[in-house]
Parts: sequence; C-alpha cells; structure tokens
Amino acid sequence: MAAPAGLDTLYSFLIVAEELNFRRSAERLNLDQSALSRRIQKLEQELGFKLLERTTREVSLTQAGQSFYKDNAHLLNRYAESVQGARRIAEGKTGHLRIAYMAFAATELMPSAVARFRQRHPHIDVALQYIRTQGQKLALANDEIDLGYLIGPFEHPDYTSLTLSCELLYVVTPLNHPLSQKLNVTPADIAGQDLILGDMREWGEYRRRLSDLFSAEGIELRVKLEASNTLALIGLVAAGLGITVYPESLIGFIGRSVEVRPLIHPRFRNRTVLTWRRSNRSEQVRAFVDVAKNLTTRR
Repeated sequence: MAAPAGLDTLYSFLIVAEELNFRRSAERLNLDQSALSRRIQKLEQELGFKLLERTTREVSLTQAGQSFYKDNAHLLNRYAESVQGARRIAEGKTGHLRIAYMAFAATELMPSAVARFRQRHPHIDVALQYIRTQGQKLALANDEIDLGYLIGPFEHPDYTSLTLSCELLYVVTPLNHPLSQKLNVTPADIAGQDLILGDMREWGEYRRRLSDLFSAEGIELRVKLEASNTLALIGLVAAGLGITVYPESLIGFIGRSVEVRPLIHPRFRNRTVLTWRRSNRSEQVRAFVDVAKNLTTRR
C-alpha cells in the first residue's frame, strides 16, 4: 500500500511499529531500508524524541514511541475513510446540495425534481429553502445556495439559467363576475378592473414582470388591495373585492370559491428558470440540472 500523500514519515513509523522489523517494513512500503531509516530519523528530529530502539537483532518501541503509536494508529483508517468520502463527493455520490425556490416552483417543478434526484442519489443531503427571486440572486452571489428556482428570464455572464416552464397566466375572479362569462380573457379586458395583487415584499419580481407586460400593451394596472400570501389573495377575490392574475402553476390550488379564465396573449407568460453560478462545477449541481432538464423535456 502506498504511503498517504503528505504523511510519509508518520505512515512509515506506524508500519515499523506494527512490524518491528525494518526489512519487512521496507517491503511493505516499497522502499529500501536506508530510505526508511532516514524517514524515521527525520520524524524523530521533527518530534524531538526517540521513537525506536534499534539493535542488530531487534527493533523495539521506546515508551514515547509506544504512546505515539497508540495515539496515531487510528489515523490510517480515518485517512482512508476521508479519502473515500472526498472521492464520493467529487463523483457526486455524496455531499450537500443547497436549493432555493420561490412559490411558483413549489407546487410541481421543484418537488418532482428533488424526488427524482433523491431516488438517483440517496447519499446526497438536499437542503431546501424558500427565498424570493431577488433574494436568491444575492444568495447565489454569496455562495449561500447552489441552485435557485427563479422567476425568469435571468441573464448574467456569471450565471447559467435553464428555462423549466413558460406557463400561461390566468385571470381569477369572484363567482359570477362579468369576466367569468368569457371563455378567454385578453389583457384589454383587465383595463379598469380593480386588482388584488401580492405585495411588493413577497411578490416584487412577479409584480414587476406583470406591470411590464401590461405597460407594453398600454394598460395601467389599477391595484386596489395587496396581500402577502396566496390564501389571502384568493380570499379577497372570493369576497368580491377585485380580481387577480395568477400563473398556471398555482391554479390547481385555489379552490372552488373563485373562477379562472386563461389570459390570451402570446407574450403573457410566466417563466421559471433554474439558475446556478458558472463557476460551480460540482458533480451534485450537474446531476441535479440533468434531472431537472430531463423532467422538463417530458412535460
């Protein structure tokens, strides 16, 4: 067995302490006896005390050598284990993966990818954290997360983004609202309507995207109420206080107290992207991106 890198002298001593014979020890280490003797002498000089008593007939440990061997014999096993552990991480077979997500990815995109990833890589610890889109960009920059599910598009030379979905937007209305009588709703139909939208703290990126889409059509949104979570938004709509615009990924979770209609326009879409730093070339990231990409092609 080759001596572990950086531990030549200590490893040589441990072998000699086990064999108590320089010839057999030299054979195990694939060294000549003179080179082995120099290693032991070098270690004793560095430590400042003798480890071995050596005569023409036998080799024995000094009391200090016995203590030093007893305290360090376990290092060989631990070193081998650490090498194996590091190798598994390098090969993507174990380690940690930190993933952040925003609300629109929480319903299907993120859970389905994590489930498939854990089936394929059960030894990798996956940590999930809810972070809004802008917060994820900061977390990626600060190396606090490895991957982020963001509202897209996100284009930056330091990052790579994979588009996972480009979903329809839906108008959510109270029951029997005039817009619910239409099979399809256009952006022009929203003009003049009282809107209930997520507040800027929680829904800031989505609000900005939505405002840009309507502004491009010459429509100014009339926001009358704000709420921080989806349940409150739907409750306010159901109470007849206004309408809202939701991405398709949330439509299946809004209940029966409201009605939904697709918002028909080629540019009115909500994109979700998976983003990571270009400099992050870990096997874990690569493996997760492969899973997410394969699931996207099957949608």
